[in-house]
Amino acid sequence: MITPAFELTQDPDFLTVKIRVPYARASEFDIYFEGEDFKFYAKPYFLLTLPGRIVEDGREKASYNTDEGTFTIQLPKEVPGQYFEGLDMLTSLLAPKKSRSAKPLVEEMAASAELSEENEEEFDWEMEQIPYEESPPPLQHPYGFGNLRSGVFQRLQDELSDVIDIKDPDQTPAEERRRRRLAAEAAKFEPDHYLADFFEDEAIKHLLKYKPWWIGAHKKMTALQGESHQEHDSPAFVVFSEEEREQMRKFTNKSYLLDKRSRHHVYLGLIDILLAYCYEIRVNEGDKNVESSWNIRKLSATLCWLESFSSIHDVLVSFGRRVLCYPLYRHFELVTRAFSDTVMILQLGKAAVLKCLLDIHKIFMESDPAYILNDLFITDYCIWIQKVKSKKLAALCESLQKTSLSKSHMGLELEELEAAAVLVQEEEKALKAAGTVSKQQLLCSESETSDSEESSSTSSSETEGSDSDEQESSTSEDGEINSFQGTLQQERTAPLIDCNGLRQGTDTWAREVGDGKSKVSLQSTTPPGKLVEELEMQIQSAMRLSEQPEGLATAGCISQEQEENPVPEPDRFSEDAAGKGNFLEVSPKPNPLLFLCSTNED
Repeated sequence: MITPAFELTQDPDFLTVKIRVPYARASEFDIYFEGEDFKFYAKPYFLLTLPGRIVEDGREKASYNTDEGTFTIQLPKEVPGQYFEGLDMLTSLLAPKKSRSAKPLVEEMAASAELSEENEEEFDWEMEQIPYEESPPPLQHPYGFGNLRSGVFQRLQDELSDVIDIKDPDQTPAEERRRRRLAAEAAKFEPDHYLADFFEDEAIKHLLKYKPWWIGAHKKMTALQGESHQEHDSPAFVVFSEEEREQMRKFTNKSYLLDKRSRHHVYLGLIDILLAYCYEIRVNEGDKNVESSWNIRKLSATLCWLESFSSIHDVLVSFGRRVLCYPLYRHFELVTRAFSDTVMILQLGKAAVLKCLLDIHKIFMESDPAYILNDLFITDYCIWIQKVKSKKLAALCESLQKTSLSKSHMGLELEELEAAAVLVQEEEKALKAAGTVSKQQLLCSESETSDSEESSSTSSSETEGSDSDEQESSTSEDGEINSFQGTLQQERTAPLIDCNGLRQGTDTWAREVGDGKSKVSLQSTTPPGKLVEELEMQIQSAMRLSEQPEGLATAGCISQEQEENPVPEPDRFSEDAAGKGNFLEVSPKPNPLLFLCSTNED
């Protein structure tokens, strides 16, 4: 038989059941209800269960919507105004599976295991101390929901390392698991990472401002605190999606036989799982990613180390230590915020707790190795929480609120690390301030030094200026001679040009004889510098310097008329060894040319 999709609503007088059966025949269906029993049959669908007593008194109604394929049935309540609790706990409304044997293998005494739990006057959340007794070790140590499983990881050795941190859990007792867990956390803690998040907390502050869905639901509940139905799980506060309803319908309705110690472990494990889930939702701001599964199972020692806690304080300390050791954001404020988020969820009731568990179940189902944790814990939690009494969750929430948690409880010397880091920061600031002051003093001294250097250089330049003036006045008398000497020194390599077409050179003077049959050349055998000095001496002693002759200015040589009627100017010429007269003109212009001219005696 197929369980159809269904949902239940109520008002003070009627319970309304809406059943979706798209492939059923509307003419072939049966409905039976009496007391707490409700049976709906429309082949191939079957539905059985009700959360409260109803009565058949002629006020019942039924209708069928052919377009949607849904039946809507209104059933009168036996006690008008009675509130039916847990109408959205669909798994608990399904008929439990029956055993094929005639006699049940296990019988629930005193009506049910829940009845014995209900008879407890006050639920003490502290574990009962049991004296140590020497007993033979069991073949396998239990774990999982209510410590009801064992031997699971012997068949799943390949997936073991990807799911939990403990090795060989079947052969490791609970005390040894706890000891190994504490040692692993102490070894994993990184002070540098913690201090980095402590001082550079911009991202942490942003995450703390995020508001998950349960904050809005909690505000609605607080606003309706004075109304009569506020003590119940109201759909107005927590609403399940169709996907979540489908998840609940796929679960098998079953009961759990748990003793008092096992129930303690289950409740405390629930807190541990919810804390890890609240951290994951906050740091990812409600979005899921590939690290979501890792975050939840890594931060929960119940899932990662198969831990069985003995007190609420131990749960909080374990969660706080793991937050400061493993995830990306390691800040104590995230621990306290997850703590307050978990309190809000418990205050909203089991509907909010179930919604969180369904989300965890979906996350683990989409992660390949983590699906094992659904079989060990989450599926059972999703079924069990639907049958838990609301007052038990309220008592658990109240005990959680009374529990305090501080950094000193972590056992990681957080306060000492923070104090040392603050001192280091203060020392760095002091050194930086001292360095700034010394730098300013150095700049002031450098400016004073530069000012004194400028004043000294100014005075020295004035002194040099006066000396140069005196030197110029002393050399003004023979300035003409000195300038001429400098000009000759620059013109020592000036080319020699023969006015009669003689070849050009720097070291040879040549003169052609008038008849063109003989040539007399004067070759310098001394270096150019030496030659210039000799020429200076000869010029100063034997030659007279004058302006360029008018004939040379235009023609560059002696004209024929001048040759016939020469003007005697003995001071302008000098006699060489051949008895010929040579005229040497010195020009003050840059790159001067020395003109060599010859006269014909004939």
